[in-house]
Amino acid sequence: MAPNRLKMLLIVSLVFNVFLLGTVAGGTYQWIAKQKADVVTQQRGLRFAAAELSKDRRKELRRAIRQTRMESLPLIADARNGRLEVAQVLAAPEFDRAALDAALARTREADIAWRARVETTVADFAAALTPEERLKLVDAMERHGPLHVAEPAKK
Repeated sequence: MAPNRLKMLLIVSLVFNVFLLGTVAGGTYQWIAKQKADVVTQQRGLRFAAAELSKDRRKELRRAIRQTRMESLPLIADARNGRLEVAQVLAAPEFDRAALDAALARTREADIAWRARVETTVADFAAALTPEERLKLVDAMERHGPLHVAEPAKK
């Protein structure tokens, strides 16, 4: 094989390999970026809703919610036990509508009481924020928190 032809094949191979590596690297980058974006869009809850606030404010909110959670452990346990009871009543060989309604009512009451405590905690926290911080909180809560409203399913 002539040296010029060998040189030309080497250059073509080198260019091809550079394009191939670029394609693989670009595809990998796109895949990783999409995975991260999917995780961010799936993040829900007050913890993520406060992400745009300052570190100190995020710590304040986490501390307040943690305190509310600790104080509400009996309610959380009641709600969990109510759901277990609902499952047991539904799985029983004989369907007992009165027992099911009672278990659902106890679970609902515990859930509502727990939610009311959390909402009060968030309202108290929001009252201490500046107007700019409240706007950040509202924006983030609409995207990640309890104010998020999913778009209706298309038919």
